[in-house]
Amino acid sequence: MANIKVTPLGAGQDVGRSCILVSINGKNVMLDCGMHMGYNDERRFPDLNYITKEGPLNEHLDCVIISHFHLDHCGALPYMTEMVGYSGPIYMTHPTKAITPILLEDFRKITVDKKGETNFFTSQMIKDCMKKVIAVNLHETIEVDDELSIKAYYAGHVLGAAMFKITVGQQSVVYTGDYNMTPDRHLGSAWIDKCRPELLITESTYATTIRDSKRCRERDFLMKVHDCIDNGGKVLIPVFALGRAQELCILLETYWERMNLKVPIYFAVGLTEKATNYYKMFITWTNQKIKKTFVQRNMFDFKHIKPFDRAYIDNPGPMVVFATPGMLHAGLSLQLFKKWAPFENNMVIMPGYCVQGTIGHKILGGAKRVEFDKQVLEVKMAVEYMSFSAHADAKGIMQLIHSCEPQNVLLVHGEACKMEFLQGKIKQEFGLDCYMPANGETVSIPVKVNIPVDVSLKLLKRTLHSNLSSDLKKPKILHGTLMMCAKSDSSPLFRIVEPSKAMKETGIKPHQIRFTSTVRLEDRNRTQPLRFAELIFQRLKTKLRDVHNVQLLNDGSISVSNNTIIKVDLTAEGELKEVCATSKCLMCDTILTQDDALGCHLVDIIQGLQHELSA
Repeated sequence: MANIKVTPLGAGQDVGRSCILVSINGKNVMLDCGMHMGYNDERRFPDLNYITKEGPLNEHLDCVIISHFHLDHCGALPYMTEMVGYSGPIYMTHPTKAITPILLEDFRKITVDKKGETNFFTSQMIKDCMKKVIAVNLHETIEVDDELSIKAYYAGHVLGAAMFKITVGQQSVVYTGDYNMTPDRHLGSAWIDKCRPELLITESTYATTIRDSKRCRERDFLMKVHDCIDNGGKVLIPVFALGRAQELCILLETYWERMNLKVPIYFAVGLTEKATNYYKMFITWTNQKIKKTFVQRNMFDFKHIKPFDRAYIDNPGPMVVFATPGMLHAGLSLQLFKKWAPFENNMVIMPGYCVQGTIGHKILGGAKRVEFDKQVLEVKMAVEYMSFSAHADAKGIMQLIHSCEPQNVLLVHGEACKMEFLQGKIKQEFGLDCYMPANGETVSIPVKVNIPVDVSLKLLKRTLHSNLSSDLKKPKILHGTLMMCAKSDSSPLFRIVEPSKAMKETGIKPHQIRFTSTVRLEDRNRTQPLRFAELIFQRLKTKLRDVHNVQLLNDGSISVSNNTIIKVDLTAEGELKEVCATSKCLMCDTILTQDDALGCHLVDIIQGLQHELSA
């Protein structure tokens, strides 16, 4: 038994700062390297001391994989490469590579230029970090080295998000990152093949949630927005730059057009243009509807949604504003919240999950007083939570487990109490071991050692076909022969070949096996042997006429289907002695279960004849 070791440096029984260290067959892989939006101190980044105490990062890590561009999954990457010193390979998809540096720079501006923090990475560090990144395509197998390979699968969630399968030798781990099993208005649903990994590491943000109808949620969202602006209020919708923002923009744009509404809708300046460019550049990552309509018109070229100018903050009258970031922890969304929160006719709609420590998490928890810079803000505006989160719910997580059929499951990116509930459901429904380590805790997962065997497609097809249309009366004793071969390259050490091929390669000749069954007779009436054989023949022929070809031969023996010979043997005095039935077959060929039935029939016939002749 070989073990896979997993240590969360972030996102262990927690949401935020995703960073999972996996050790598999002597290879160490880091899955994501994010920051925690709820902290401004050293807890913001993963605790890389866990690795560096073993020596430099380059000596310990074989590669780093980033699942998508959200900062809680990639935000600590420049810190790791430029401040801690990792210079090994970093893998992410092409859209993630394009969008990540822009989000990192936006956050750096907020943190350093506006808040004045000093212990943070610079613009140049972001650029130097991204030079180390290797972009991958979906379903492309990347050979990191001779033993380690990775493969990306579509994850939905946001543009460019991917699940990754990590393979070392014959063992594999699938890491989901964040994913969505339900398609939305601009992205498709996550997909992975039945890869049967030794371990599935899955997010569990909504471990206890099963979402209601999407149509109902959309209708509820539109009604809340409409009611607020009808009463002269302002609606703040905190979002991240790409992903959920486009989903809700398409929804509101369509509704405004249908209802002929004139109330202005604004989006944070610059982001609409960037979003349009990226969705056009990576159109293959969107859903089918976007792909089809993009040729005729740009779905993100909004008629009713305009760029927001900070001068509009104090404008009178109703408006709807999409502002970043999505958890109210900084930036324009926090500025607007401070300005509009004291007024009862205004509303903030939180469309996604907020990590602990953020203003979003506090107001969703019911806080009516929030402290900023030693000042207390009274929250009088309406606070609504509308789940448009692009994370899998409990049903989606179970669906993914069913799809890829792992041997073990490990939960990350969720709250401990919710993880425990899902852990129980997974054990109950799938009978799998399910783990949920905390940050800094290492779990060692025993896995079965698999031995690869090479089987020809022709042999597999014929065997499967014969199993589907099998004749139970002629079961095959041997479908294939397991052979061990000299391993000169990466090909499997074992092969399963057809029996005839195995005998040819090894020089073994076919052997014929003869089975003989004998029934001794007690004949007090001295019945003539030929007469006894004729009686057996007549009764066998009647009994087996639909199954066997039964013939009485010149020498008094009986042939059954040219395979079994029945002879009546005599004593030295010419009396009946015994009946012998002999059947033959080739080794590696078919054994006839009719022979068993024939033997039973023959014994019954002989016993019956003896009883009759002795009476």
